Amino acid sequence: MITKFQFVYFCLFLTFINMGLVNESTADEPKVLRVMTFNLWHGGDAGGQPIERSAAVIRAARADIIGLQETAGYAQEGVRPDHARVLAKLLGFHYFDQGGRTAVLSRYPIQNSTPSKWGVEIEVPEFGSIYLFNAHLSPAPYQPYQLLSIPYHNGKFIKTEEEAVAEAKAARGGQVERLLAEIRPVLADGHVVFLTGDFNEPSHLDWTKAVVHARHCPVAVQWPTSSAIIQVGLQDGFRTVYNDPVSHRGLTWTPLTNGNDPKDHHDRIDIVYSFKQATAVSAAVVGESNDYANIVVKDYPSDHRAVVVEFEVQNKNTE
Repeated sequence: MITKFQFVYFCLFLTFINMGLVNESTADEPKVLRVMTFNLWHGGDAGGQPIERSAAVIRAARADIIGLQETAGYAQEGVRPDHARVLAKLLGFHYFDQGGRTAVLSRYPIQNSTPSKWGVEIEVPEFGSIYLFNAHLSPAPYQPYQLLSIPYHNGKFIKTEEEAVAEAKAARGGQVERLLAEIRPVLADGHVVFLTGDFNEPSHLDWTKAVVHARHCPVAVQWPTSSAIIQVGLQDGFRTVYNDPVSHRGLTWTPLTNGNDPKDHHDRIDIVYSFKQATAVSAAVVGESNDYANIVVKDYPSDHRAVVVEFEVQNKNTE
């Protein structure tokens, strides 16, 4: 038997629901996800740090889903160990080997992959499935070095935007098209999509006339990889949060040299993208010092700084 007080309370609760003052459930509230891209640098072995330091980077970022590049450690008895699998065990995360020394780690169960393993489907409780695509594109020739006459893998020296775009397309264009060929149908089906990667190419959002004027790059370039990714409908998470490439450069390449080293050029080549259902609300570079990183990890283990972006993901039931 219910009391008079309980009956009155129940009637008031129903009234508040009808007035829209109380949600019947929180299912329609945005889901917050932290998505990370992290190049391990030969499985974390190249920096001479134990694999636990790479796990510390992911913990410091509080990442939920991570796209990893260079997952293989140095060869032991002729076999390169898979350090992504080791990291998954250390973190208690789910794991998927994409091949090509790339992998996905996830706090949530990984269900399936796209045909060529560029992407995986991840089941997020109380929300549904999302897709994470992860890429590690060809590192050479590297056009910023070509433009600045810095020798690297026999890349020819160039001077103009047109030459840079042509060289970039020749180096990575085929990979980009194969990647986008798997992303497009997933986007067309209305899924929430993220893309992480070491793209080994700057973003056209960073190499602008304003950045040239600030003397951070030699010439404005409409870089083809970032242009093609944004043309299919993805958004650059870091640049959504920090839209001024002069005041917030977000440099990820590289912690190994000084920012003014004439034999190097620092840039943002590690990027987290998302489709429209996911809104970037914060972004951070993870690295070795406060000079370059928002999140600092002692004894940082990689030659790339990592990037983590926090997204509010709109529940598909509310669309």
